[in-house]
Amino acid sequence: MSTSVRPQPRRGASGAWNRLKPGPSDPLDAYTLPSKGETRLHDFKTQESYHQKIVERYMKFCASSGGPDNGLEEAFNSLSVKDSTTTPFMLPSDSSTSTTRPPLTTRTSTTPRPNDLPNILLAMRKLREGISASRRTDHFAQRAYIFIIHATILCRAWEAYQPALHYLLHKIHPVTPLSAPEVQEFAGYRVLDLACRQYEMTDAMRVRLEFQLRDRRLGVVLHSLVHDDWVRFWRAKRAVDGYQRALLEFASERMRVHALKCLGRSYLSVEKGFVERSGDAEWKELVEKGVGWMLREDGVVVIRKPKAKT
Repeated sequence: MSTSVRPQPRRGASGAWNRLKPGPSDPLDAYTLPSKGETRLHDFKTQESYHQKIVERYMKFCASSGGPDNGLEEAFNSLSVKDSTTTPFMLPSDSSTSTTRPPLTTRTSTTPRPNDLPNILLAMRKLREGISASRRTDHFAQRAYIFIIHATILCRAWEAYQPALHYLLHKIHPVTPLSAPEVQEFAGYRVLDLACRQYEMTDAMRVRLEFQLRDRRLGVVLHSLVHDDWVRFWRAKRAVDGYQRALLEFASERMRVHALKCLGRSYLSVEKGFVERSGDAEWKELVEKGVGWMLREDGVVVIRKPKAKT
């Protein structure tokens, strides 16, 4: 009677097993969104460790981008909010308007280095959702939210900084109060978001009164928006800091169109420099945005030709 011998299993080369091993993972990808069922970010220690990783990655990103003149501003703008369709400047005879709210779009960056900002912003969202889900309102939550708000405002990522501002002012601040200058700063951001992005002037005025904001620049911005005073608006935009300026950008296009329509109704021809100052942009940029006026060789912009006498 013969006994059958089980054959030895065949093993591949050691390199075959190595190929099955997962590669090094990004620490920012260690967690999913708490809103999708992730519960590990409810733990306070985990939140603090994850926050440290986000801060380190963000600082590394800023350093590698080299500052505003070497790609940092472009990297921020690559995730900025802009209109889904480019609305050209209309001459006074054209009454077309666009009321579509700008969605979040990603533009292709021209910088050769990879833009790590989308992954960083997603990690900030995970941390923010984890803190909110755990109902954390201590000093760490306050500092973490301040960091997130500053970063997302620079990107003009309204879907990120808007809920963060609300949670900071109405959930954290009553339990762990902000300092007086911080209240002025972050409530001011809330006012500018309401006025410039949402164009809810009544709500902006209400928040300004609620927090007793004394920043004179806020009053100037609100006045310029209510009265369509584009001269005062451009002056205010140059006088504010980088975070406020990023929020004012939401209203810049609206004010620019209004300013150029005012020129179109008032002048037949003007100097190119006057058009650039009125639109707060170089002539080339205005042309790219849809200005159809003619620039003569002597530097005069022809807006309208006088009607022939009959």
